[in-house]
Amino acid sequence: MDAVRLIVTSRRALAASGGVPEMLAEVWQAQALAQAMGSRLAVLGPPELRGEALGLTELAGRGCGVLDAPEIAPEELRAAQLTELGDARQALLCLGGLLGEVGIALVGIACSVDDEATYWQCMEAIDAADESRDRVVEMLRRLADREEALPVREAG
Repeated sequence: MDAVRLIVTSRRALAASGGVPEMLAEVWQAQALAQAMGSRLAVLGPPELRGEALGLTELAGRGCGVLDAPEIAPEELRAAQLTELGDARQALLCLGGLLGEVGIALVGIACSVDDEATYWQCMEAIDAADESRDRVVEMLRRLADREEALPVREAG
């Protein structure tokens, strides 16, 4: 499945999630998807994005690592369903939106839990989501710089 469709699915699932465990599972899914997209961009993306894409892979992996991994059937793991990135710019714009929503959800969870361990997991995951989003923004900037540097072709 292409990245944008998976991101849309993740955004809907995050918005529809009910309790804390379900929300944390969706946050984990979103971070795993960001990690998979970073890996794919690092290997197949434009050369100027590869360093930032590797950073995204690492940060999103940290975001998954600080949370307890949910019990998800292999066919339900969205990151494993990623088969193509499609338009890198569009995929990154959508991913940036998803990571922003992940941060907001995590703040909500952190403010509502009484469990100190879950609170600190959320705080670390907020940091990872925020830094991941920064990488996405930087990749979008680099894509825009690349487009500006391309010679303009005149219609013939």
